[in-house]
Amino acid sequence: MTTSPQRRIDVAGLAIALILLALAGLVWWDMSKLQILSPYDLGPKVMPIVVSAGLILLAIGNGISALRGDLPTRESLDWTPIVLILGGLAILIALITLGWGFIIGTAILFAATSTAFGRRAFLVDLLIGAGLALFVYLLLGKLLTLSLPAGPLERLF
Repeated sequence: MTTSPQRRIDVAGLAIALILLALAGLVWWDMSKLQILSPYDLGPKVMPIVVSAGLILLAIGNGISALRGDLPTRESLDWTPIVLILGGLAILIALITLGWGFIIGTAILFAATSTAFGRRAFLVDLLIGAGLALFVYLLLGKLLTLSLPAGPLERLF
């Protein structure tokens, strides 16, 4: 008689399910505080409801998989990509705060993120990021007239 190996409850998976559930509750609570009324059936409250429902479904699925022990084994954590992306984001925030604008900060974030994903052409990625940031700036800032943080490059346009 053979016995099947005992599956263990994945505690980290249960913790992730609880975090997803809490995040769904936070999104729902924040949506319930909106005072915007729409004359149409679809208003600004629809997307937070969809996001909350999706997070609840993910929490349920993750919780069931964690209880069954069906979650895949996790790989070891490499901190380098995380530090690169968070560093790029911190630089973006700092540059916007210091008045260097949207384009330069976004270009650095793009290059840092592509480096985190394994690409080794930092200067090329910096130029690609600057081009994409310029496109987004022109689209949002000039065409849609949204206010984006202006720096030395933005003042040229």
